[in-house]
Amino acid sequence: MIRFVFPLFACGLLAACATAAPADSRDEFMATLQGMCGQRFEGALSYAIDPNSEFAGKKISTQVQCAAQAVRMPVQVGENRSRTWIFTRPVAGLELRHDHRHEDGTPDAVTMYGGMAKEGGSARSQAFLADAYTARLVPGAETNVWTVSLSEDGNVLRYRLDRHGKPRAEFVLKRVGG
Repeated sequence: MIRFVFPLFACGLLAACATAAPADSRDEFMATLQGMCGQRFEGALSYAIDPNSEFAGKKISTQVQCAAQAVRMPVQVGENRSRTWIFTRPVAGLELRHDHRHEDGTPDAVTMYGGMAKEGGSARSQAFLADAYTARLVPGAETNVWTVSLSEDGNVLRYRLDRHGKPRAEFVLKRVGG
């Protein structure tokens, strides 16, 4: 009888220990973005610290483009197509980069800045902290936090920049089409 009880006890113990690992919100966020492939979003600047911002009064749009290792969101501001938000999932975490290009496709002097997602994000929202490269490249940006979020219904994409703990700019883009 003891021979049968021990294996049953051990199996029960192992089953109790074999609980699923908690989901990683960074993986969930990338899955959310990849679920948006091909979707187009349009809107405008809803807040800027500088009322004379180059974004003021211009239509802002993006279309989600997916590849195996990255989600890209080329951002058009009025006629300007120089910006792309790039999300990747390196081993170190979840990363957001801002790729800025000239009309001929060559990199701008201020490009590829951004940083890694901080702890505590969700499948629909992540906050990215400026890294050392960004701090060297963009004066004053060492405290930048970019928050990218998607509404529960998937219809509103929000991009917000905070610097020195204060809001600096925010875009609210609504999904276009079905």
